[in-house]
Amino acid sequence: MIKHITCTVCPLSCEITLEIGENNEIISLTGNRCNRGKVYATKEHTAPERTLTTTVRVRGGVHPLLPVRTDQPIPKGKLKEAMLATAQLEVEAPVKMGTVIVENFLDLGVNLVASRDLERG
Repeated sequence: MIKHITCTVCPLSCEITLEIGENNEIISLTGNRCNRGKVYATKEHTAPERTLTTTVRVRGGVHPLLPVRTDQPIPKGKLKEAMLATAQLEVEAPVKMGTVIVENFLDLGVNLVASRDLERG
């Protein structure tokens, strides 16, 4: 099986081609112009991760929503669960950028943090 991945590590956006074996192992990897592309494509095939960026509700703020993000990438397969969990959250204004909203979010070892300051309304 052939799998194509566009590397997003640097501005070159290399088109990397993976040849995948019967046991889902990488047989060959071509198209990367640097070692970072090889590392990215391997990780993207074996254990893809994404940084979650979303919003949570705010009580008493100048805006009704606060942008938040995980401080490290989480497994791509956990994104739906993470979005459902953030939909249940509500924070009290004021909030400073970088404030940890949820420690050890979903027991993944990452924190959910505020992405901006939000004053009381």
